[in-house]
Amino acid sequence: MTFSIHGLPVARGIAIGRAVLMASSRVDVAHYFIDPTQIESEITRVRVGRNAVVDEIHRLQLTIAGMGPKEAPHELAALLDVHLMLLQDEELITGVKHWISERLYNAEWALTTQLEVLARQFDDMEDEYLRERKADLEQVAERILRYMKGVGSPVAPPASRRSSGARQQDLLLADDSIDVPLVLIAHDLSPADMLQFKQSVFAGFCTDVGGKTSHTAIVARSMDIPAVVGARSASHLVRQDDWVIIDGDAGVMIVDPSPIILAEYGFKQRQAELERGRLSRLRHTPAVTLDGQKVELLANIEMPDDAPGALLAGAVGVGLFRSEFLFMGRKGDLPGEEEQYQAYRKAVEGMQGLPVTIRTIDVGADKQLDDTVRDAAHLNPALGLRAIRWSLADPAMFLTQLRAILRAAAHGQVSLLIPMLAHASEIRQTLSLVDFARAELDNRGLLYGPVKLGAMIEIPAAALTLKIFLKYFDFLSVGTNDLIQYTLAIDRADESVAHLYDPCHPAVLRLVADTIAECNAQGKGVSVCGEMAGDITLTRLLLGMGLRSFSMHPAQILAVKQEVLRADASRLVPWARQVLESEDPAAMLGA
Repeated sequence: MTFSIHGLPVARGIAIGRAVLMASSRVDVAHYFIDPTQIESEITRVRVGRNAVVDEIHRLQLTIAGMGPKEAPHELAALLDVHLMLLQDEELITGVKHWISERLYNAEWALTTQLEVLARQFDDMEDEYLRERKADLEQVAERILRYMKGVGSPVAPPASRRSSGARQQDLLLADDSIDVPLVLIAHDLSPADMLQFKQSVFAGFCTDVGGKTSHTAIVARSMDIPAVVGARSASHLVRQDDWVIIDGDAGVMIVDPSPIILAEYGFKQRQAELERGRLSRLRHTPAVTLDGQKVELLANIEMPDDAPGALLAGAVGVGLFRSEFLFMGRKGDLPGEEEQYQAYRKAVEGMQGLPVTIRTIDVGADKQLDDTVRDAAHLNPALGLRAIRWSLADPAMFLTQLRAILRAAAHGQVSLLIPMLAHASEIRQTLSLVDFARAELDNRGLLYGPVKLGAMIEIPAAALTLKIFLKYFDFLSVGTNDLIQYTLAIDRADESVAHLYDPCHPAVLRLVADTIAECNAQGKGVSVCGEMAGDITLTRLLLGMGLRSFSMHPAQILAVKQEVLRADASRLVPWARQVLESEDPAAMLGA
């Protein structure tokens, strides 16, 4: 019987094939109290398991070091680095020791208890990308448990199904013929699991959990594999060897499709393949509208190693380097100036002379970077001490980052982007610290370069006081994800109100349009770096508003470029005005 399972679309395209169910990564954990004389031996068991997982990840890193970008995308290497950081997290280690020593929990119970403590901290995080790193934490804990229990990897196939000498020998084959397309269905996938699929043997995949910024989604986009995540009970409803269709455009998986549905999606799949081929030919085509308007298509990156992928996608620069990734999982051991400098320098040099915009760290009261217990009074961290507020509250840390960015600017074109500003006093304090960082470098005789200064517009108060911002900054960047959240009073992490999160709300569109118009009027640069920038249903509207700089995930660049090449920007202006004046802009956009 045909039925469909809905999730989140994270990588576009259609995949049709036989379902391959990956064994659950969950491990049954025994709960019992130990004798005090067993404390040291239980701690040793956890330490041995952790060290074994660390060694395994080191081996995987050596393996992917010799692979090409198609076999092992740079995102995969970076995610393995995240797993290493989490494994070496002092809070994880000391927490487990506490439960064993003070509560006399057995090793497995202590590990899962500390996992729950840390998982709650991740759930409280405002930033979606960092919040979804909880899945990475769960995976490293489960891999430790597997070593402690002597359980094999969840992706290892039964020996009877292996093909000697074949590259597919490490796959759970759902069909005797390797020519049959395979679609992976799993509860979740870790970076190490993804390494098993380095040759893209799977045509697509679907997971029960995950979001648009989960590691699974990141790797899916980098490999250009159709994928649906957050499909909840998919791994329980689909049976081994079922025919399934992954619709990465709609975020739907169709199980046991009828011949008519199969034929329809087969046609869509062929059309999508032809379209991808056509898009790839646009990689070196300048992004210019029909009426001769030049448009900047920039990349959003999270780590220095993303730079080559951005170039490969045809980006003409980096519009947003999320520097907080460098700070993630570093409890009590934040990256120093030299480490940050080398990371920023690598990104700048990796872009081969193209501009790179580095956003200062975006963390807050909900994202503690040390072992301090979070104050329970901070009930709404989205409105608390985060982003620039957090940086200004710790000027020593902020100055360290500013010095590193200024030094990296000696190696290429660098812009400095400040998040979540709302007050003139914050602006003046920030600029004063930038000047102080320059003076410190002068005193130390260290080389640094010029930077353009920019501010993110992601709070309605900022969007409504643009003249103040443009008095101090060279450019503005509209962070639509937070701007939508704050304008509509919608918590993006709250599923009960997620349906109200609307980028086409008239108020949101008006704030975006006014920001673009004011910057253009004053001759200042302006870009959009949120999800709206990579949404092809909004490209023409943003062009009609006067936007000429878009920053998005590298995988979205070619599709947006095609929209730009087909657009007559001057003719879009009156239409964009009509959309802005409409009560229901989404209807006019066909969204």
